[in-house]
Amino acid sequence: MTQGNIIGYDINEKTCQISYYNEQQLEPETLEADTENYQIPLLIGKLRDTWAYGKEAKRLVSVKDGFAVGRLLSRSLAGEKIQFGEESYDAVWLLAKYIRMSLQSFGQIDGIVFSVPKLTEEIAQLLRGIAVRMNINKNQIFVQDYKESFCNYLFYQPKELWQYDAALFNCSRNEVHAYMLRRLKPNLPMSQMTFVTVDEVANAHMKELAAVYPVLNEDKAKEADERFCKFVQSVFEKRKVSSVFLTGEGFENNWYPNSLRVLCNGRRAFIGNNLYSKGACYTAYRKKYTHIENPVYLDESKLTDRVTLNMRVNGQEEWYPVVSWGNHWYEANNQWEVLTNEVDELEFHVESLVQGNLRSEIISLEGMPKRPEYSTRLQIETLFLDERTCRITVKDVGFGEFFPATDFQVEKVIHLGGNDGKFNSMSS
Repeated sequence: MTQGNIIGYDINEKTCQISYYNEQQLEPETLEADTENYQIPLLIGKLRDTWAYGKEAKRLVSVKDGFAVGRLLSRSLAGEKIQFGEESYDAVWLLAKYIRMSLQSFGQIDGIVFSVPKLTEEIAQLLRGIAVRMNINKNQIFVQDYKESFCNYLFYQPKELWQYDAALFNCSRNEVHAYMLRRLKPNLPMSQMTFVTVDEVANAHMKELAAVYPVLNEDKAKEADERFCKFVQSVFEKRKVSSVFLTGEGFENNWYPNSLRVLCNGRRAFIGNNLYSKGACYTAYRKKYTHIENPVYLDESKLTDRVTLNMRVNGQEEWYPVVSWGNHWYEANNQWEVLTNEVDELEFHVESLVQGNLRSEIISLEGMPKRPEYSTRLQIETLFLDERTCRITVKDVGFGEFFPATDFQVEKVIHLGGNDGKFNSMSS
């Protein structure tokens, strides 16, 4: 594994932040924009024939012959065109150029996960499309929200930090949001896997925070500390919390000493502004190198059914997931090649976490040419038509020069149950 080829990319309307897997440290490291500052302004600009991004583009705002463009995410989603003089640029093109320039020091990228404040199918398609055009393997490009990034960050911390609930407080300059990671108890019996989710449990608009910036106003800071302290107490009421994480620019000034004492009472607390990019980097590492992901993060947008096929993997026979729990349906398309041993059919298992049942789906191989042992090579492809409908295609791809591929192909559409509004019934 080359240094820096696994990337976690936190991107929002104002900034981006990049963490990469450090092979020596065996953990993510965050790219510094300035000394101890990881936030890169989401701006791209041009002066004559020279492009600039980040803080260099920020300087072009006041330069007569230059221009700089912000709000690249929302403008790309809206399909905007940006006019500068006689030139016109698609916002998507500018965003793609920004991302490419910000990653130019990493060379070949083997896996990337984008982390965004709120995930939609549109933003996932936008960012995946940009990464594909950068020649990154489409099967190693993923998009997740901040809650999932927090979750994946925690998976790689000592287990005592999420033995019980784990709290995340995200504070901007005028509001604070509280999230809680909790374990889920699926209906599927005998499951050895751990399932977790992250809920937003409270939020508050705090006008006092506006007075804390840019110079600390002591009276307003005390008011803000008092309000935040009550907010924290209400969040922790009747909960057993192992750890607390604070992130966001609102926590940069030390205006909350009394609240901090409440936060640290009987639990460990951490503060930092690179949690989401590191969490995304851990996800990229898991996707690239982990055969079966455990623990699994779930929410209302994730698949709660999985489809498995009995295979021998690395010498071990197991029910291998061709569709996994915890994926978004639009990121669950994939392709495998398998060798079979004189079988007349393929049996797939469909397991539902919500319904708590398992059923079999059979694909007949009738008409497939008969070949000697382990010389039948099949391509198995999963393609989701929507969030509940998966089409499995099986093709004969031959066996080298010995047995050329034929036109044998069979398809089966499998209907998945989805959440049916019962996701929250999987309570711990």
